[in-house]
Amino acid sequence: MERNIALIALFAALVAALGLVPKLTLGFGVPITAQTLGIMLCGTVLGARRGALAVLLLLALVALGLPLLAGGRGGLGVFAGPTVGFLVGWPVAAFVTGLIVERWRSAPLALVAGVASIIGGVVVLYAFGAVGMAVILGKTIPQSALLVTAFIPGDIAKAVLAGLVTAALAKSRPSSVLSRL
Repeated sequence: MERNIALIALFAALVAALGLVPKLTLGFGVPITAQTLGIMLCGTVLGARRGALAVLLLLALVALGLPLLAGGRGGLGVFAGPTVGFLVGWPVAAFVTGLIVERWRSAPLALVAGVASIIGGVVVLYAFGAVGMAVILGKTIPQSALLVTAFIPGDIAKAVLAGLVTAALAKSRPSSVLSRL
C-alpha cells in the first residue's frame, strides 16, 4: 500500500517536472509540452488505476493553485481555458494506456507500450482536447480536431519514447513496471 502511494506521488511529480521543459504555445492557446510523455508513462509503468490516480493527484494540486503545468500555470483558471479538454482527458488517457499494457501480453513490451501510448496518450487525449477546444473556442469539433493535428508528430515521438523507456525499465528492474505484474 505504501509503495503504491509513493509511486503515485512520484509519477505526479514526474509529470509536474516535465512541465519545466519550456513550452511552445500555439496560436490557439494550447501549448506543446513534455507533460504528455509523463501521462503516457503513468499508464505504461503504473498501470491503469495507479496511472490515473497519479494524474488525478497532479490535477488536484493544480486546482489548488500550484503552478505545476507547463509555463508555471496553475489554479482553477486553467480549467476554463482552451486546454481544459486535454486536462480532463489526462487521467482517462493514462487509464486507457495502462489498461492496454496490462491486458496485451502477447507482444514485446516496447511495442505494446508504444501502441498503448498512441491509443491512450494520443487518440483518446485528442478526442477530449478537441471537444474542450470546441467548447471554449466556439468552434466545431471537426475544426478543433484539425487544430490538434499540429501535435501529432511530437506526440508520436513521445509515444515511441514511452515505449522504449518502459521496456528499458522492465529489463533493468522488472518489478518496477507495475502494469505487467
